Amino acid sequence: MDRISMCSQGLEGVRCGDHRISSLLFAYDVVLLAPSSQDLKRALRRFAAECEAAGMRISTSISEAMVLGWKKVACTLQAGGEVLPQVEEFKYLGVLFMSEGRMDLEIDRWIGAAAAVMRSMYWSVVVKKELSRKARFTSKSMFLLSPMVMSSGS
Repeated sequence: MDRISMCSQGLEGVRCGDHRISSLLFAYDVVLLAPSSQDLKRALRRFAAECEAAGMRISTSISEAMVLGWKKVACTLQAGGEVLPQVEEFKYLGVLFMSEGRMDLEIDRWIGAAAAVMRSMYWSVVVKKELSRKARFTSKSMFLLSPMVMSSGS
């Protein structure tokens, strides 16, 4: 997959500081990035051609397109003669991306996961009767300090 990605790279890509990122790769998952729909179409055509040359094809049944921006923009992409559906939300490596660039749902999910860990620690550490008074005080201080540290950063 690395060879296919390297061979299919063009001038497209999204600038991130001093770097230009044209794709994200993880195993057989590929995310193509481009600043415009025309650039993305060119990148997808080159990528599909390199896949075909290597005896592979893009799985259109699980492929999707998403445009990141403040307003909705249609971007019709085709691979293997099939139109890829354009979505408003996309999960990549466990992180939820939204077309408007919002992250509030993802942040809420992270906070929920952290709260579940804190609850679990509270019930397994603070509530247990066999803990010493000093251990209980230390763990309660930790639970009180953590939310204060989190809220001071925002």
